[in-house]
Amino acid sequence: MSIAAITADGRGSSIPDQEFDQLLAEVTAWVEGPGEAWAERIEADGDVPDTLWDELVGLGYLALAAPRDLGGRGVSFVQWMGLMEVFSRSHASVRMIVHVVNGTWRAMNPYADERQRELFIKPAIAGKLTVAFTLTEPGNGTGADITSTVRREGDVYRLTGRKHLITFGVRCDYWLLFARLAGSSGKEGTVALLVDRQTPGVVVEDSSQTMGVRGTDHATLLFEDAPVPVSQRLGAEGEGLAVALGGFLTPSRISVAMSCVGLAQRAQQLAVAYATERVTFGKPLASRQAIAFQLAENAADIEAAKALTLTAARAWQDGDDRAPALSSMAKLTAVDMLTRVTDKALQVHGGIGYWKSMPIERVYRDARAQRFEEGTNEIQKTVIARDLLRRAGLGGGQG
Repeated sequence: MSIAAITADGRGSSIPDQEFDQLLAEVTAWVEGPGEAWAERIEADGDVPDTLWDELVGLGYLALAAPRDLGGRGVSFVQWMGLMEVFSRSHASVRMIVHVVNGTWRAMNPYADERQRELFIKPAIAGKLTVAFTLTEPGNGTGADITSTVRREGDVYRLTGRKHLITFGVRCDYWLLFARLAGSSGKEGTVALLVDRQTPGVVVEDSSQTMGVRGTDHATLLFEDAPVPVSQRLGAEGEGLAVALGGFLTPSRISVAMSCVGLAQRAQQLAVAYATERVTFGKPLASRQAIAFQLAENAADIEAAKALTLTAARAWQDGDDRAPALSSMAKLTAVDMLTRVTDKALQVHGGIGYWKSMPIERVYRDARAQRFEEGTNEIQKTVIARDLLRRAGLGGGQG
């Protein structure tokens, strides 16, 4: 990985420690104050209002990870993980907004020309337009298995296919969409396109009724011969998966792993508070060994997952070729950790934790979404095994 490539996706930048500490304190205060008020409103109304987006833009929270020359705050990737850890203690939809917007530019920038940078990337970082990452399809696996196709007619691609589970796919301005040249197979035929939300030949279905992560819109998309200017292709033909997998999915998996850490910390915080306040037979729950041991197991579990996630973050920041496998290790480990921690935290609450009036109920529901975000555990194991066997000289494993 060249220094130029690392700089292009923001890995090589950072801000001074004192400035970062002040920023971390500011974000923590917002999450624990206004962020909690927003969480209650989102759960009550079932959607994220434009005023919350406006507030996040105004505070600069959607431009934290981008380099200064693109209009961002310029934090390093490892510093960004420290902020994600805190944001993830908030409502899942708040975390989702901050996570996605601070990451989508990262996929685009290394492959963009100056015109695209001015038209799409800088406005996205500034919060003037929203770009939705659009890879997953209902009938295929994620990656080289995509079957949405384009055929070129002069300066226009004609796009046909289906996408689903597209976060912000309803409210976005553009879809960062991955397809393949008609008749091609494998990664060589893939392309990355910025598709205008108002493009003719597109049907958008809102599919936002989910178990948790209330308020984040998701879309199912149908494209029928939809025209997309060739000038809105990122990179060359054949580089589509490189844009998706290296530019977005690897750092995004690390970010999701840290999101698991932050949400687990919130669950643990709620469990500890309840265990110290709830009294049975004259003693607080926390004084009982069965409860105390569950809290101790949670604490160790969280710290272990955090350490692995930071190892993956440093690897990606440094351009280490083990970063993709480490990102999958971190995500796999952190997701399983979050499942255990939230289950124990809910159990500490007893029956009352099952009621929607208790914050742990929302945390428990939201935690389940992390098991498939940026790939299921089975996908992560495939990535890890492929890397392991390749390094052992035994081939690539299953694809």
